[in-house]
Amino acid sequence: MQTPDTNAPARAARGPKAANSLGLVFFPAFDWAISPTHPEREERLLYTRDQLREEGLFDVPGILEHRTEMAAMSDVSRVHFCPPGFEHVAETPHLASAGSAISAGRLVLEGKCAKAFALTRPPGHHAMKVVQGGRGFCAVNIEAIMIERLRRDFGVGRVAIVDTDCHHGDGSQDVYWHDPDTLFISIHQDGRTLYPGTGFPHEAGGPSAAGRTVNIPLPPRTGDEGFLYAADEIVRPLLDAWKPDLVINSAGQDNHFSDPITDMRLSAQGYARMVRSINPDIAVLEGGYSIQGALPYVNLAVILALAGMDFSRVIEPARREDLTATSPDCLAYIKRLRDSTLEHFEHPAPSSGYRREGGWFTRERDVYYDTDSIHEQQQERLRTCGNCPGLLVIRSRTHYGGWTTCIHVPRSACDACADAGEDAKREAERKKEAWEFSDQRRDVYLRR
Repeated sequence: MQTPDTNAPARAARGPKAANSLGLVFFPAFDWAISPTHPEREERLLYTRDQLREEGLFDVPGILEHRTEMAAMSDVSRVHFCPPGFEHVAETPHLASAGSAISAGRLVLEGKCAKAFALTRPPGHHAMKVVQGGRGFCAVNIEAIMIERLRRDFGVGRVAIVDTDCHHGDGSQDVYWHDPDTLFISIHQDGRTLYPGTGFPHEAGGPSAAGRTVNIPLPPRTGDEGFLYAADEIVRPLLDAWKPDLVINSAGQDNHFSDPITDMRLSAQGYARMVRSINPDIAVLEGGYSIQGALPYVNLAVILALAGMDFSRVIEPARREDLTATSPDCLAYIKRLRDSTLEHFEHPAPSSGYRREGGWFTRERDVYYDTDSIHEQQQERLRTCGNCPGLLVIRSRTHYGGWTTCIHVPRSACDACADAGEDAKREAERKKEAWEFSDQRRDVYLRR
């Protein structure tokens, strides 16, 4: 048993204070890993917690750790369709991870703290609207589950997600592809050089949400200067123009120069300056696989930035100036990217890849679930509507089974689109197909 530290209150009184009250929610998922040696394992957060204790972060007035809650299957159903059944895809740690994000969001919206950071695993930003299995270490989309719960409980409207994970947040992009009330911005290593191979500027949102997806693919070996330029000169103007009610940072830490599966050059202090520029209300941990050399330092620096404290003394043991430098050619490329990105946002081109068929936008897609080696076919239809984002109908199947019709009635759906959703459900029943039905207007989620 440890002896109580009776000097802690006195040290806290003498020491620094958080300018922004900050709630931290930890969930390291002790009992879950893809494999014992997989980079996505519990040590990702255990070293961070040890570092925070060593630095005395929990003695700082204004920084408090809070308990997680469990997300319910109804929270997952509010975001995803899952033809195999969620019990076959989402395990208890996934619900706790999503619940940690919900806890962080509630802390902010209930006024218990100014900002919150959910340090949680497993991650979620590769999980798409339809979930047939695992993709990129992700099963369900943690941030989306949080956002839709906050929208239900607190009436949150316009939300911006800034995804700073090194891998393109293709799942979050897909979940909000047709949502004009959600601005999704992803800063990532160019998809021509890294999984999942997506996230290019022309991917700008669906027919009813053109310009609400913004992708910023950075060249490999982008360092602190390049990331800070992208944050200050691209992301910040977008957020200022959009004026969201809530800013969420999908805080992947795998842009670090020591990460073993990526090729970027960001430092812990670079991360902190980027977070300070973005100024999110809530951060949710995503990737980051340099377990000892980066994560404890990056998470410490990010926490200090969120709390409005000095992070200038956070220096990784292996850091050198040449490891975090951005070449002149790389910076010149990012400056050109700025102009085209802002142009895409201000004057979005019509969504590509769709056909117009009898009052519907349609497209076909193939999706690969790399974690579970599943191939999925999708037939997507969006009802053309001038009064709302439109009814979304996705027919999905894998080589394991037949078609499932997934019907999504959005929050702001008009009566005509809601009625069309009921028609789509009856048509699936007539064909004897499995179906899932999501009506966000009434918070109703059904399946057969």
